[in-house]
Amino acid sequence: MTNQTHIGIDYGEKRIGIAKSDPTGLIASPYKTVTVKSINTALDEIVAIIAETEAVGVVIGYPVALADGGGRGELCRKVDRFMERLRERYDGPMYTIDERFSSAEAENVIHGYNKKIGQDKGRVDRIAAAIILQKFLDERPRDNREYIQGV
Repeated sequence: MTNQTHIGIDYGEKRIGIAKSDPTGLIASPYKTVTVKSINTALDEIVAIIAETEAVGVVIGYPVALADGGGRGELCRKVDRFMERLRERYDGPMYTIDERFSSAEAENVIHGYNKKIGQDKGRVDRIAAAIILQKFLDERPRDNREYIQGV
């Protein structure tokens, strides 16, 4: 069986949530939070995570705006710039997927376990990344056709 590990990214200017799938590419789990001290350091850490997990692809949450009918606002432009910078260091497959409500879903998951977010805001980012990645894993074709997201 070939490795189907993917990395999920919930991009933020202060923290970047990282999730990873199991080697079968079926189940996403929260993995790590990268604290953004500088974008270059954060990108170096993400590329190291991609290498250490032997990921075959990266899925990035794309913050489509509700207010303007699903358009691409300033947050999308920030993610676009992040992806351009990541592309300079990683030449594997990158996919975007609509991340609307992923942080709210992550908070609901945490509260569902009667936990508080408290000081570990990175936990929300990691869980949001797992939600983003799981959505991708659930929606992509299983017959090795290229996944095309309409974002």
